[in-house]
Amino acid sequence: MNQVKQDSQLNLLKEWTFPALIVDSANRIKDWGNYFNQLLSQDGNNTLTEQFDEWQFLDNKRLAAARLHDKRYLFLLMKQMDADNILYIGRETEFLDDLLIDAHETDKLNRALDAIIENSYDGIYITDQDGITLYTNSAIERITGIPKEYYIGKSVDQLIKRGILNASVTHKVVKLRRTVSVVQDNFAGKETLITGSPVFNAEGEIEQVVTNIRDLSDLNELMHELTKANELNNQYKQEIEKLRKITSKDGVVFVSDKMKMIYEIAERISDIDATVLILGETGVGKDVLARNIYNRSIRSKKGDFIKINCGAIPADLLESELFGYEGGAFTGANQKGKPGMFELAESGILFLDEVGELPLQLQVKLLRALQEREIQRIGGTKPKKIDVRIIAATNRNLSEMVKSGDFREDLFYRLNVIPITIPPLRERREDILALTDLFLTKANEQYKFSKEIDSRLKEYFYQHDWPGNVRELINIVERLVVLTDNRILSINDLPEEYQPENRNQPILNATLTLKEAVERAEKEILTKAAQTYQTTYEIAEALESSQATIVRKLKKYRLKVSGKE
Repeated sequence: MNQVKQDSQLNLLKEWTFPALIVDSANRIKDWGNYFNQLLSQDGNNTLTEQFDEWQFLDNKRLAAARLHDKRYLFLLMKQMDADNILYIGRETEFLDDLLIDAHETDKLNRALDAIIENSYDGIYITDQDGITLYTNSAIERITGIPKEYYIGKSVDQLIKRGILNASVTHKVVKLRRTVSVVQDNFAGKETLITGSPVFNAEGEIEQVVTNIRDLSDLNELMHELTKANELNNQYKQEIEKLRKITSKDGVVFVSDKMKMIYEIAERISDIDATVLILGETGVGKDVLARNIYNRSIRSKKGDFIKINCGAIPADLLESELFGYEGGAFTGANQKGKPGMFELAESGILFLDEVGELPLQLQVKLLRALQEREIQRIGGTKPKKIDVRIIAATNRNLSEMVKSGDFREDLFYRLNVIPITIPPLRERREDILALTDLFLTKANEQYKFSKEIDSRLKEYFYQHDWPGNVRELINIVERLVVLTDNRILSINDLPEEYQPENRNQPILNATLTLKEAVERAEKEILTKAAQTYQTTYEIAEALESSQATIVRKLKKYRLKVSGKE
């Protein structure tokens, strides 16, 4: 009888014109209505996933979503016909695609919002209108030290009772119906800024309260670090300004690595009270370096820089100049006495220029002053303690003088604690043009001129050996500025003793190296190109080089293009 009833149902199924399927427990399609006659394969052993392009069971197989060709269906389990036959009735759902797309976009948006909240550096704390916690993020664990799961389902009143919160921002937001901010310390001892904001529903009632918790201890630390950085920046600015003043005051300018190293050493030893011996030819700038050391040192704030030229004062007067004398010590002496250079330099620096010219008898007394840190005036009976740093300088070879007996060996080693040798200009030609520009600027300012030096004269300066070194260079630049009528200074304006043998030929030097010769030729070509072409791009094209290389070379030789870029 059951078989007859089942056959009757199957015959009825054949006549249905709407989507209908009979499926067995293995998800094989057993039969279908007329609707699928032209759509499904006649092979009754095919499974749902083999017949349909998509098939997905929902709600424990009571529902199923499917797609066949360009149509989507929603199937409902209508009847369990027997243990192995299940009847599904379906319906075309043209809007299902849109629903799935919307559901996908909604899910994507929710995941993005969850990620934003979860990765917020501030703590996020969401409650309903009654203060029951709905959601928190991981940042709240860092701020309070309590796992975020602990808060879920708990009211803010419970958290206040436990001491996690001092007061409820949520209750204030609900009462005032606006955003509320408070600063309070949490139980972990951290200062926090808590801001609660209401979320209203369509009826204008508060549905949720979103609370933002910011750890102010981090901001306070950042403010502290910023303050320290600003203080350090101001300190650096002051140091830079100090260095600028020193450079301007002392005329310190250099390009060569040798001089950079010397002034780096000078900076390192500026506050070390060891004796410094500066060696070098006449005019290299020994006194400039000595004063630079003084200006950088702490002693510049406590004492003076006193200079004495040991070779410029007669030997019989040099002792009284150095050590002073008591009243009535000798005929013609001041009755009140007179302090010497050592006393005048108290807490400062005494610069002994041309120390190699000291007579032997004075060398003994100077040695005692260095060893004992005390002096005695001429005619005096009591020694006097001194706090003076000694910087000595000479253009003589003290080592050879020690061998010949003209300079005491023990004094030499007392002076030679920190020896610094300044090379002559011919050994650091990179500095010549930089110094020339400096001295030209100073001379123009002093005498109210605007003179310039042409490229051939600069080349001459670069190649000249300068036996008088920096002092000679200062002299010739100042002389040219004052005595020459032309605004542009050239080789023709040089004094007769400086004139090269052939003024129209490039200036050559017997010791010219290959590198120097290449640089000379390079500079000549670039000089002519700079006068001929209007831009660095034109020069680069003419010389078959890159524009960047031309710019770098022009800067190296201090050349300017005639036109404007």
